[in-house]
Amino acid sequence: MNSSAPARAQRLRDFLLGFWPAPVQVSAPERWRALAGAGVGILFTALLSRWWNGAGTAVPWLAAPLGASAVLVFALPASPLAQPWAVVGGNTLSALVGAACAMLIPDPAWAGAVAVAAAIGLMFVLRCLHPPGGATALLTAMAASSFHFAVFPMLVDSLLLAFAGVLYNSLTGKRYPHAQRQPAPSATPSASRFTTADLDAALAHYNQVLDVSRDDLEALLQHAEAAAYQRNFGQLQCRDIMSRTPWTVQFGTPLGEAWALMRERRIKALPVIDRAQRIVGIVTVADFMRHADFDRHDGIAERLRALIRPSMRTHGDKPEAVGQIMTREVRVASEHRPVAELVPLFSDAGHHHIPIIDADKRLVGVITQSDLVRALYRAAQPGG
Repeated sequence: MNSSAPARAQRLRDFLLGFWPAPVQVSAPERWRALAGAGVGILFTALLSRWWNGAGTAVPWLAAPLGASAVLVFALPASPLAQPWAVVGGNTLSALVGAACAMLIPDPAWAGAVAVAAAIGLMFVLRCLHPPGGATALLTAMAASSFHFAVFPMLVDSLLLAFAGVLYNSLTGKRYPHAQRQPAPSATPSASRFTTADLDAALAHYNQVLDVSRDDLEALLQHAEAAAYQRNFGQLQCRDIMSRTPWTVQFGTPLGEAWALMRERRIKALPVIDRAQRIVGIVTVADFMRHADFDRHDGIAERLRALIRPSMRTHGDKPEAVGQIMTREVRVASEHRPVAELVPLFSDAGHHHIPIIDADKRLVGVITQSDLVRALYRAAQPGG
């Protein structure tokens, strides 16, 4: 009994903490931009609406739900709930629904409840879901307003506010209207592990209205994935993934001995070093094949055997040692070099093996394609 008390207390704390809002990740300049825009937008709407209505008339010229609409238009201009059609259609259609319910349902409580529910359903169908529309429907039904209220002030105010939102947001660097940018079918985001079809499947599974546009959500996920890649892979250095104590040969190593070592260890390249462990070249399978005249396919095996077989002569044109066939220009990398910088060397430049050297230019390891792929795989793992 006592052992479950801490668990119950923890669940209670978690439940209570659920009521505490998370911090808003918005900079101070963006907050000032939003609140200034809301003030300017409401003032613009109010002045023009009052002028349109004419002085001295008792007809209301500014509807209260416009304040909530201003929050969405200027503080959340990327939200699907804040787009011009959502503002104009959501508010106006909800006012029409509220007026109809006030006329058909005598009880204001029932009229208000039915108006809000019907307005939400209509906004879903016409793709103009707008939270202040629920307030508009309730206000219209409870006040028993006429259909005229839906035209003025609701339609006029909504049009003016949306127009102010287009001007202000555009001038302050925000895309508004924030139209959906549909990706090409089967398009795959660059350097991403998910496709647009995967995102669509996830949204269908989530099955809830998200207060973020689809393209913004996709961009957000790509940025998060890029940040995770940079954290997991971008900080890796060559010494973190290299194969240490690589097999090596020297300038005078016989060809037969080098070839046997490559076959035995199943490697395709051997760094050639001097007595100070410094790189003087690299010998690869391609070097052997080139000197065995690989372009002539007939008899290649015999020519290769002849190449690696010692001639036992003191003079001659036939290569006898590694130094005579090795590639002298070798691409090397420092052990402290970021691994990410080597990716183009493997993917674009066609390298298969890159020797790694220390500060004294001595060989300390080798990075192969397998080493790089292994590192990429680990970096791609969730939480890697």
